[in-house]
Order: sequence, then C-alpha cells, then structure tokens
Amino acid sequence: MNHSPRFRLGQSRAHRHGRPPTDTATQSAVDHSATVPEEQAIRPGARLIERQPAAVVGLAVFILIVMAVILAPVLTPYDPYEQELSDRLQLPSAKHLMGTDSLGRDVFARILYGGRFSLVITAIAVLIAATFGTLIGAVAGRRGGLVDELIMRVIDLIISFPSLVVALVIAAMLRPGFWTLVLALVFSAWTPYARLARAVGLEINTRAFIEAAVALGASEWLIFRKHVIPNTLGPILSTAFLRFGHILLIISGLSYLGLGAQPPLSDWGAMLAEAQTYMRRVPTLILAPGMTIFITAFSVTLAGQGLASMFSQSERVSAERMVASRWFRPRTKASAVHGRRRHSRA
Repeated sequence: MNHSPRFRLGQSRAHRHGRPPTDTATQSAVDHSATVPEEQAIRPGARLIERQPAAVVGLAVFILIVMAVILAPVLTPYDPYEQELSDRLQLPSAKHLMGTDSLGRDVFARILYGGRFSLVITAIAVLIAATFGTLIGAVAGRRGGLVDELIMRVIDLIISFPSLVVALVIAAMLRPGFWTLVLALVFSAWTPYARLARAVGLEINTRAFIEAAVALGASEWLIFRKHVIPNTLGPILSTAFLRFGHILLIISGLSYLGLGAQPPLSDWGAMLAEAQTYMRRVPTLILAPGMTIFITAFSVTLAGQGLASMFSQSERVSAERMVASRWFRPRTKASAVHGRRRHSRA
C-alpha cells in the first residue's frame, strides 16, 4: 500500500497549520511595523521629553511651586501673620526677599503660606468636579435616550453663563468660607468633564469589545466599571490639568472680591486686593502674588497640553499595533491563489 507522507519535505510551517504563506518582503514589512510602535510605547517619558519639552518644563515648574508651598516653614523663618509695624511697606531686601506689606508682614512668607489655601482648594475642587462630571457624562453616554437628553440640557443651561459668574452668585448667596468656595467651584466646573466623558462613552459604545460583553451577558455596571470608566481616565486627566489654571484664576478672583479666604487667612487673590492701595509705593506687593498666579496657571496648563498630546499619541500607537497584528496582515496575490485552491479542494 502506498502511504503518502503526512507533510511534504520543505513544506512551510504556515502550510502545515492551514495558514496561507506570505512572501518575505511582506513579512519583513509587517514585522517592522509591529515592532516600531512597541519600541515607541516602551519609552513614553522619553517620547514626551523629546516631543513636548514645554510640557516637561511646565510640569517641573509646577512641582517646584508645590514643593515650595509644602516646605514653607523650611524656606522662610517668618510667621505670615506676625505684624511688625516698624518694618511696614519695605522694598525687597536680604532680610525680606519680597518686601513687607502695610502691616509689616513678610510678603514671601505670605506667598508660600497663602499658596497652601489656593492650591489645596483648587485641587479639591478639580478632583470633585472631575469625578462628578465623569460619572454623569459616562452615564449619559452609556444610557442614551431620555437620560442623555435631560443631562445635556442641564449642562447647556449651566454653560450658557460664564463660570466666574456662576461661582460668584453661589459664593455670594452662601456664607463665605472654604467649603462655600468648593461648592461654587464644583458647580461651575463639572460640565466640561461631563461633556468629554459623554463623547468618549458614545465612541466606546460602537466598539466590538462592548458588543461582545453585551453578547456574553455582562451587566451594565460591569461594562461601565470595566470598560467605560477606564477608557475615559486619560482624556479626563489631561483636561483636569488644563482646567486647574482656570479654577485657580476663579478662586483668585473670588478672593479678590472678598468671597474667598477670610482674615487672618490669606491667599493670592486676597493679597492682590490688599496690595492695590500701595502698589505705586511698593510695586512688589502686587507683582509677587500676581506673577505667582500667572506662573502657576501657565505651568500647569503647559503640563496639561503635554498630557493631552501624549494620550492622543498613545491611542494612535495602539491603533497602529492593532493594524500591524497578525489578524490584520495583508494577503498577497500568492496567498489569495493558495486560499482559492484550498477552498476548491474542500
């Protein structure tokens, strides 16, 4: 009896496993396209430094400001609330780096300690607004229908007024204080996160893994927690950095109007209000808090732009890796002919 060998000599591994062969040029091109994005994804920090140097500088400056505020007792020996009338309205010197105010208090010490109030309340407001807005927007994008329509109409109503006006009205209606500012800022700042999370949620709903999860019987809560929320974290994080400077400016404006930190506490906006009477005599009184607000807001905005660019590039690399994977490899003419022959034999 004539027994034919199971596999012919020299038969490729692709033939033995029932896969169409690919030519050498196509295979090398696919391998190269699959490895380049992986190499780029290994060094996200180096890629950010090379492509976004301004963002790295902004992040470094913002970190320095935060560290200076935290280490205020180490950087200055003065009490920000201690008054020395004999040293009032002094220009910058070796004793007082930024001079003194109308009550003889060291301006540099008040900048550092006042930054604690400004940065802490800004961070809390951004965190709460981002969390609340993301949840509301993700629910609207996932559920759709009447729920989505109702949420979007409320958002349209809120954003029809400037954020500063909304925060000003809420802060004026309530008693001035820390949590009043937080409430006013959160109410006026959650809408951008909700709109972004809704847009991301609507885009995610069209993807295959969501349809597969629904087909497998996954609950709405599981889909929401495992797929919708994780895919919105990147854009929300970059938006939070971009909105941080905006919230800081609103807080400074409210404090300038007397609706922020109350005496003896102070923040950068309150220092601007106190300094405007003496700004011609001692310009540093208004330049110090003003430049601090500007540098802080500008640096964190640069960092946010870098994060937004990094997340968009990572999404593009992920798409390239999917296209270059073995499930999306292009078929050559030889492989197409081979496939038709196998189909005709079957």
